[in-house]
Amino acid sequence: MSQPSQPSQDHEHTTPTAEAVAQRVLDASLGMVDALAIHLGDRLGWYRQLRDGGPATAAELAQRSGTNERYTREWLEQQAVTGIVAVASGPADGVDAAVRERRFSIPPGAVEALTDEGSLNYLAPLARMFAGAAVQLPSLLDAYRTGGGVGWSDLGADARESQADMNRPWFESVLPGALRGIEHLDARLRLPGARIADVGAGGGWSSIALARAYPNATVEGFDVDPASVKLATVNATHAGMQDRVSFWEADAKVLPAASYDAVFAFECIHDLPHPVEVLAAARQALAPHGTVIVMDEAVADTFTAPGDELERLMYGFSLLVCLPDGMSHKLSTATGTVMRRDVLHAYAVAAGFAGIRTLPIEDFGFWRFYELLR
Repeated sequence: MSQPSQPSQDHEHTTPTAEAVAQRVLDASLGMVDALAIHLGDRLGWYRQLRDGGPATAAELAQRSGTNERYTREWLEQQAVTGIVAVASGPADGVDAAVRERRFSIPPGAVEALTDEGSLNYLAPLARMFAGAAVQLPSLLDAYRTGGGVGWSDLGADARESQADMNRPWFESVLPGALRGIEHLDARLRLPGARIADVGAGGGWSSIALARAYPNATVEGFDVDPASVKLATVNATHAGMQDRVSFWEADAKVLPAASYDAVFAFECIHDLPHPVEVLAAARQALAPHGTVIVMDEAVADTFTAPGDELERLMYGFSLLVCLPDGMSHKLSTATGTVMRRDVLHAYAVAAGFAGIRTLPIEDFGFWRFYELLR
């Protein structure tokens, strides 16, 4: 996955014209159309059917996927016009017949990015997340006016499965090697009887990856969203890891004292309404020489405008998903997705830690790893 580009100095000091802003709105709207169309192709199975069954006319693809032919044709034509799928005209005579005989195929790059759940380039779930948030726009408007929130459970399966599917290839392919580079942590988790807690486990792929990487360890995942706990349990069973991985519908307050060699919090601290309390609970749950590891968004240390692509994406998540979820709880800290290093440091110190350090794990998607120091 390519890294976001940095803004140019010229761009930082240029006041855009009305024409430039109008073009920006048009470009953004075209991108929104593509994202929502990708969501349709993802959820209706059209990309996977083109991958598995080969090139197809609209009628053939509709039959394979159990969808309406007219809608299928419109989607295929849009995908060809926007450059995601390829099209070749059939041999039929006549305008109407030629339209019906157009055959569409999916190029290898689109196959990987839109259907390969194990690829680090798999980004169909990104469109799924924003499509799920878009459904809640009336509730978001109300929350923005009143100071209320839109909870994670309100976003439904699209958001829940999106986050799990986006993170899965990184946990499965990259996380084990990344943790091997943290020698003191790796050595401890390889000991017989090691215990790991995964706070905010979501769909469970982080817990499953930890159990695979450390076969002597048991992993307990915790999440307050019952649907996520159910999804994680199913995923662990399908992965054959149910004997060493278990999931509980609970927050970190239930963690037993002095019990875990490591407590992980993957991409969840910024979502928590009460992050200091959770980090304090994680600290008291550590066995002697245990450690807390936080993986969160790799945002810049300071606010800069304009920002790079990563900053723009994370503010998008914050506006539509993470901040409204945090605000749906009483007396929320309301961190939002863009949790900068000094904010996490302040949370850690308030929770009783001495501070934080950034771990030397690089090129890990959108994320950065921190160790909280005791």
